[in-house]
Amino acid sequence: MAEGNSRAVLSGLFAGLCWGIFWLPLRMLEQAGLDAPWAMVVFMVLPALMSLPVMWVLRADYGQGLRPLLGGVLAGVAFALYAAGLLYTEVVRAVLLFYMTPIWGFLLGWIFLGDRMTWYRWLSIGVGLLGLVVIFADDTGLPLPRNAGDWCGLVSGMFWAVGCTLILTERRVHILTHAVNFLVVGAIVAVLVAGLATAQGIAAVPERGAVLSPMVWFLPVALILILPGSFATIYAPSRLNPGLVGLLFMTEIVVATVTAALWAGERFGIQELVGLPLILSAGLIEPAVMAWRARRVI
Repeated sequence: MAEGNSRAVLSGLFAGLCWGIFWLPLRMLEQAGLDAPWAMVVFMVLPALMSLPVMWVLRADYGQGLRPLLGGVLAGVAFALYAAGLLYTEVVRAVLLFYMTPIWGFLLGWIFLGDRMTWYRWLSIGVGLLGLVVIFADDTGLPLPRNAGDWCGLVSGMFWAVGCTLILTERRVHILTHAVNFLVVGAIVAVLVAGLATAQGIAAVPERGAVLSPMVWFLPVALILILPGSFATIYAPSRLNPGLVGLLFMTEIVVATVTAALWAGERFGIQELVGLPLILSAGLIEPAVMAWRARRVI
């Protein structure tokens, strides 16, 4: 495996680990007294503000029109929808519905990038879907949406797959530009959603103290977790097929399910014990095949 691809694979795995615990600071912001839409705003806006110096340094990229920037923009929409899913449905449901992504990603790569649908990619999709069915056996038997949060999780995966495809094919702008767009557009979408929810009476504008109080712990979280995780999130799809990126990010499922069971009291029974290894295996099949082939060449 080429060194660049190795770094991209590690970035994908690291991003998955970070995303697996993104739900925790989101829920903590909500518990601090913020309505869910405004908790999402704080979660998204602060890292976006921190990324603005990078936008200034790379400002020349923004003179090339919308098309070169579209990958990061769509990824940012996906990020905001995913965050909404974490707040409006069970963590496990939002995460698993998002991880229909490899299916959309492999199909988009096949149709638009000319990537081959190899036997191990079909196997990865099959094993991942089997894991989803096992986990949802007590519900519908299939990972089908049942509320607004579920739909946010599913649709975010679609936006993410398209964004990954565009990031991979677009070389006219710097990778960091895509990362900044990812954060800034996610923040803009979050503000729009919160504004709409407030106008409809679903949420209330938080008091200043309710916003400032969590900053003691949220600032370090943004610097240590959200910013590095976001940049790793964009680096991986700049080098790898979007379907493979989705599979690598499946490490998030294990982290999110275990942490949600431990800290949010969500279920973790025999179905999760069987289904999670299947989903995790799906994310490791292609990297394992690539590594095995690289050793054979050597």
